[in-house]
Amino acid sequence: MEVSVIGSSSQAKICTSWSELSSYREIRFCNFQKRVSLLHNTKSTRWRNSGLSFTLNAVQSSPVRSDRRRRPGSSSKPKSLDGVRVFVGLPLDAVSDCNTVNHARAIAAGLRALKLLGIDGVELPVWWGIVEKESMGKYDWSGYLVLAEMIQNAGLKLHVSLCFHGSKQPKIPLPEWVSQIGDSEPSIYHADRSGNHYRECLSLAVDEVPVLNGKTPVQVYQEFCESFKSSFSHFFGSTITGVTVGLGPDGELRYPSHRQLASHSNILGVGEFQCYDKNMLNLLKVKAEATGNPLWGLGGPHDAPSYDQFPNSNHFFKDNGGSWDSPYGDFFLSWYSSELLSHGDRLLSLASTSFGDTSVTVHGKIPLMHSWYKTRSHPSELTAGFYNTVSRDGYEAVAEMFARNSCKMILPGMDLSDKHQPQESLSSPESILAQIRTVCRKHGVEISGQNSVVSKAPHGFEQIKKNISGESAVDLFTYQRMGADFFSPEHFPSFTHFIRNLNQLGMFSDDLPEEEEVVESVLLNSESNTHMQAA
Repeated sequence: MEVSVIGSSSQAKICTSWSELSSYREIRFCNFQKRVSLLHNTKSTRWRNSGLSFTLNAVQSSPVRSDRRRRPGSSSKPKSLDGVRVFVGLPLDAVSDCNTVNHARAIAAGLRALKLLGIDGVELPVWWGIVEKESMGKYDWSGYLVLAEMIQNAGLKLHVSLCFHGSKQPKIPLPEWVSQIGDSEPSIYHADRSGNHYRECLSLAVDEVPVLNGKTPVQVYQEFCESFKSSFSHFFGSTITGVTVGLGPDGELRYPSHRQLASHSNILGVGEFQCYDKNMLNLLKVKAEATGNPLWGLGGPHDAPSYDQFPNSNHFFKDNGGSWDSPYGDFFLSWYSSELLSHGDRLLSLASTSFGDTSVTVHGKIPLMHSWYKTRSHPSELTAGFYNTVSRDGYEAVAEMFARNSCKMILPGMDLSDKHQPQESLSSPESILAQIRTVCRKHGVEISGQNSVVSKAPHGFEQIKKNISGESAVDLFTYQRMGADFFSPEHFPSFTHFIRNLNQLGMFSDDLPEEEEVVESVLLNSESNTHMQAA
């Protein structure tokens, strides 16, 4: 981490950057300039006590200390609103592909700031493609073990997401040995109508097919989980409190039906069905023949739109008279969604079995496919694998699956509201969220929440608060995600205000961390003897 200190004793301007990773743009807390100047002028004693010293070439710091006194008998740990535990996601690339911790000093300073704010813990993505990179069964957990220890030392809890998928941004592929198999046998990946393969996760049709050097993906995932449990056992209960098992693209239970950005302004198209790889077609063929309609097993709907097209651009999703509302449509959509549910059931069962003898809770994540929800056919949900229409509740079976495996459900989009969606998209994130909540209550499934993106608009935080408190209270909310945007001057002050508002209902006013204290923690690396360049 580099810190530039510019100015004289009467004025100081401090800016911070995540320079250890080129993909992170510079973080500048320039909107804190006046507050930092005040710290420099009126609280010089605190600066001196922190060990900050100025030289011609460098600035050194030791851990920041607070001079505040807490009210006798008050707790040093804030209570979250309505018992909601608040976590913050660590950067997706917190560990590099060579198993070292990226931007470690910036993360250490960030952990210190989160602790001061009263955040309960952090979420850490653990990538299959990094841990089991070179060959099957050869695991390297070193980078993640270092991070787990950093988190433990910061006094924070840890929720781990086991990612059996890849990422395009930042670029994190599947394990090299898996990609090599895919190069010679691309049918292990999902394919769309044009034959394009999605290489960021394996097709769910090969879950129980020995395509990975004689083993099935389910066997490989289970061995990965067992290795993780063994390597991190000393963190379970004390630091690691939860595990999310990846269920598909971006870790969500869905088909990769949306692969590209919408070409119509900010409006997402309906997506495409992902049933054209060899193994999915075989399953479809068997199902069609079993129902006495072999012609229905030749492929997916011929009259469905493509990725970025709107529902009425072809016949399948039309509100009135569309093929989705025909015997063929019901057959195909029932089969397509049932394959997704079977995949989810296999992986949730695997995770529940693997971690059943530990104190951690197991989670799975489903998407919030809210575009076109106000149509009769709900096309974005259908292409993603959720057979949910105006006349059919497609989430009932999903909730039953989570209940059967004693898993908690993670729902993203807690920051989304109907009034801020493009009218042309006929979107309703609030309605779909309410529908899923209803079936989860019916089946006793606990919900954890996430936001969709780092919020830079006040309404985003207002919507989050509405969706995680009161009658809609969740047990755990994870804010995504630490990085340059998170610590930007456009965002971090608003996030600080949001968390302070959540915490203040359960704290005495003088238990709340001073804003200057949080600023100091972010601006100053908490490790002693850190060299920072001075202008």
